Amino acid sequence: MNPYVAELIGTAIIVLLGDGVVANVVLDQTKGSKAGWIVVTAGWALAVFTAVMCVAQFSGAHLNPAVTLGFAVAGSFGWDRVPAFIAAQLAGGILGATLVYVFYRSHYEITADPDVKRSTFCTAPNIRDLPTNFLCEVIGTFVLVFAVLLAADPSFQLGTGETVKVGMGSLGALPVALVVFAIGLSLGGTTGYAINPARDLGPRIAHALLPIRDKGSSDWGYAPIPVLGPLAGAVLAAVVKLWLVAS
Repeated sequence: MNPYVAELIGTAIIVLLGDGVVANVVLDQTKGSKAGWIVVTAGWALAVFTAVMCVAQFSGAHLNPAVTLGFAVAGSFGWDRVPAFIAAQLAGGILGATLVYVFYRSHYEITADPDVKRSTFCTAPNIRDLPTNFLCEVIGTFVLVFAVLLAADPSFQLGTGETVKVGMGSLGALPVALVVFAIGLSLGGTTGYAINPARDLGPRIAHALLPIRDKGSSDWGYAPIPVLGPLAGAVLAAVVKLWLVAS
């Protein structure tokens, strides 16, 4: 499988299952209605597990622009491949969110609160303090990318026989999922732990475009935080990793 297609499919799986568990918990009259935060965090962790397991052999399973950027800064991934990887991840986020809407459409129809509907697509802080919200995303993503950088020196082989170092593939699906689970449980209570620009921006674009009844605003005023915060956290993680290796 082409690695860019793999990134698109993998990110779509993450968002389908991740936003899907949010929809199951918060939308009206679902089987999982009001199941709570533990179900949401477990669902997101298992979404990552499933996606990494499916596509790691093809692309290294970055599935996150912050991870791609972190590996590029750390020197483990070519900068020339970064834009296409991120574009594929963003497209996957849009696709995954669209599938969630199709799957739960009847429940979106009967759910009245527009903020609840939007929460099944993208994140929002419980207390809106943008500098603090930004810091929370930086710290959460730092933990994710730092753990991945220290745990793996992964690679995948192209059809030409060339071996390319990439990222999360050789780390293994389960450890990555457990890291995401830990972040959600411990650091997710402020902003909803986007820790992935494609996971937030892609679905936010889908929310803006889809014909959701009484959907309200897509909250573009907050949108830069779950994009820039994770990217900054990834760069910080890469810089710290390089410093530790050099020291």
